[in-house]
Amino acid sequence: MRIGQRIMAVLVLVCMTGACLLGGRLEMTGASEELTGLSLFDRKETIYFWYSEEDMADFINSAAVAFGNEHSVRVLPRLVSESEYLEAINEATLHSDHVPDVYLISHDSLEKAYLAGLAAEVTQTEVCSEAYFPQAALSAVTYHGKLVAYPFYYDTTALVYNKTYLNEWLRQQAETVRQDEEGDGNGQEDIADTGTDLGTDMEGGGQEVQDPEAAAREEARIAALLETGIPQTVDDILYIGDTFDLPDGVEGIMKWDVSNIFYNHWIVGRYLNVGGECGDDASNVNIYNPETLACLEIYKALNQFFSMESDTISYDSVLQDLLDGKIVFTIATVDVVKLLDQAGEEGSLAYEFGVATMPRMSDTLDSRSMSVTGAVAVNGYSEHKELANEFAAFLTGEYSQGLYAWTGRAAANLAANQDHEVLKTFQREYAKSIPLPKMIETSNYWIQLEVLFSKVWNGGDVDELLLELSNQIDSQLGG
Repeated sequence: MRIGQRIMAVLVLVCMTGACLLGGRLEMTGASEELTGLSLFDRKETIYFWYSEEDMADFINSAAVAFGNEHSVRVLPRLVSESEYLEAINEATLHSDHVPDVYLISHDSLEKAYLAGLAAEVTQTEVCSEAYFPQAALSAVTYHGKLVAYPFYYDTTALVYNKTYLNEWLRQQAETVRQDEEGDGNGQEDIADTGTDLGTDMEGGGQEVQDPEAAAREEARIAALLETGIPQTVDDILYIGDTFDLPDGVEGIMKWDVSNIFYNHWIVGRYLNVGGECGDDASNVNIYNPETLACLEIYKALNQFFSMESDTISYDSVLQDLLDGKIVFTIATVDVVKLLDQAGEEGSLAYEFGVATMPRMSDTLDSRSMSVTGAVAVNGYSEHKELANEFAAFLTGEYSQGLYAWTGRAAANLAANQDHEVLKTFQREYAKSIPLPKMIETSNYWIQLEVLFSKVWNGGDVDELLLELSNQIDSQLGG
């Protein structure tokens, strides 16, 4: 995930100029000092909203004005530094006259916020429900069975592909089939023999698959792939790479940022469990298991198919290679949607691109992306909790429809972006994703897992590394 440095702090006073002019007019007409416009303005109930994402400023300010006008209240947003953000909220809560009543926070910090009393249980439960949000969003804001924030926006990964190239590959395959049928009538009789079933090979200790049922599954898998060109498994991607006469200038079939765990987690996400669905249960941890080992072995073997150096690759360089037509597939986060939309509007795209949900690791091994959810929490020490809850529900509910247009972020609300097919694909991936754990004891889990993937990619022993991670997390949880 890409997180920029957001350092500027701004306090926005909504409509202050108008209030001052009103005050002057009242004074000119002989009104008493108690009835000046400024006094009337101050009588409005006021809540303070804190956030640290600079790119959200215009959207938040707009929402504050809209909600304030609708409810005859004041919402004063404040953009603060991301550095020690929660600590700053706590300090302001204890020592400031302007307590942050409601604020934006990454879901993985909610345990810390809740235990400090800074995140109260939500009251607008009719909004914070499956009627408006996928289960992954609700799991992200749940702590020990309690909803302690409102899901707002999310980030996760999806498979991005060059649709122009895939259409060319499908044309090549159709031509091959036609020539086979004209030549000897075999058609697709031997199609299963041409695939590269990496996942099955890994599970079987590197031996070729001879099982008739497995061969039938392979034939059905490739036949399904040939209908759309969109890969459903890692084996599908390898099959395309083996059978595609790549156009000039294409450097490889697939590349992604293997140095960043956010783009790798889908590989083990279905089976590697830290904290359960909500990432808050210290008794529910399962890291060292046969399925995770098998998935990591597949990942390790992929290094011989894709030429990528983990210490030189970057997400930005991969996206540029995709736009330049140097690769066919990559793994990207939600920010790629705005990038493609803007390039399309400018007319600078030389190819057509598509987005699909993440492929399975094999016919028998699934995958699951990781997600991070931006949430809106109500301060447990606020004196305006009900109004703060109403604003949080407004921001994450009806008003979130405009979030992507303003910021390029994807709203967690199910009703948002239904007219945008690419964002709907990301939304489907988000719905089945696993939220990043929120337990304080495992706050370094992200970094530890990233180190493991780096070592596996560069030839490290999968069994040894996974057992080491399991023991380390177990120790941190007091096991």
